[in-house]
Formats: sequence, C-alpha cells, structure tokens
Amino acid sequence: MNGPVGLRSVQEGPTSRPNMASSIVLFGPPGAGKGTQAGNIVSITGKPQISTGDMLRAALAAGTDLGMEAKGYMEAGQLVPDEVIIGLIEERLTQPDATNGVLFDGFPRTIAQAEALSNIAELSVVIAIEVPDHRIVERICGRYTCGGCAAVYHDTFNPTSTPGVCDNCGHTEMKRRADDNEETVLTRLSAYHAQTAPLADWYRQRDLFVSVDGDQGIDKVGAEIAAVL
Repeated sequence: MNGPVGLRSVQEGPTSRPNMASSIVLFGPPGAGKGTQAGNIVSITGKPQISTGDMLRAALAAGTDLGMEAKGYMEAGQLVPDEVIIGLIEERLTQPDATNGVLFDGFPRTIAQAEALSNIAELSVVIAIEVPDHRIVERICGRYTCGGCAAVYHDTFNPTSTPGVCDNCGHTEMKRRADDNEETVLTRLSAYHAQTAPLADWYRQRDLFVSVDGDQGIDKVGAEIAAVL
C-alpha cells in the first residue's frame, strides 16, 4: 500500500498475542521481500506456507473433485470461482501439518474472499510489509543476472566487483528481465494497492491488521514481524 491508510503499525502491536493455533495472512507488494519473510514466519511458527496456485496444482495433480472442477474453468479460459478456491483451502486445512494453522501467502485478494475465509479459518494476525513505491522500483529495476551461472546482482545493493564481469564465474554477459522496467513495475504496484487497500481496511476494522516497515534491513523487518507472532 502506498502511504499510510490509518492502520495500526507494528510498534503499536495487536491488542493480544496471536494464538499459535490460528492462521496468518501475509501481504506485500512485489519486491518487498515477502518470500524471505514468509520463510522466517514458517521457521518461527511451524505453520506451512500455502498459496492458491500451489493448492490448484496439487489438486489437479491428485485429480480431486475440486481439482477437476477447477480444471474445467481453467481450460475454458475462465477464472476459478471463489467457492472452488475456498473449497480447496478448506480441504488443505484438514491436512495434518495444518493442525496449528497455516500462513496464507497472497490470499485473500478480495473482500468476498476474506469473508468466505473467515467462515472456515481463524486468523490471528494479518501482516502487510510496507515499502514506498519508489523504493520498490529501485529494488526491482536494478536487478540483473549473470548469463552464465545465473548469479543475481543489483546496480546499487550488490553490484559485480568489476563492472560487467560475474564475480562467480567470470562471465561477461549480464541479463535483465524484460518486465523489470519502471512502467511495468508501477503498473503492478498500482494493481496491488487497488487490491489490498480495501482488504487492509476490512481487517483493520476487525483489529487484525498490522503494518510492518519493509524499507529497512531484512533482519530488522524480520524482527518486527516476529514481535507480532
């Protein structure tokens, strides 16, 4: 989300410590370090990280009734309806590793999904990693990789020791993703803000939403998140 939206910050903290048997929702714009922090949350809580994409692929591979239903929509070029997605989540929550709750990665995406999720899962906290848009643009647009060994570098944060030469293998061809440009990144950020702002307010009204300053070192972001788990 871009700028303050009247949400409780992590410094203020939730009114009570989350129940470890409850689930967690993690939001964050592209380039905010959500993947790294999700891994930390899994390590701290023992809750498995789940995403709708992973669940859809697993259901399709297993040939479950819901998986086949989802396949029909996907093959027709249609979005999988919320009721199918919620059904997949409900099935996932019955698995042994979800006994103490799960970490929802990037779900829900709409108020309707949030309302449906509230009927099948208890949430302890909804965490949003907040990073200013201009910093996200800097993070993403500065990335490049070695064309030889795929080592990852960054213009500002992790440049090669010798310009244009990979520190790892000595290769001299560097690559940048075509969509790692400012226009594309800003479009993605605009969509993210439009999607998550209503959800932030919805969860704030239920005293579940906590915003974390993601514009700082990885360890500091992790410590702020750990403080509300």
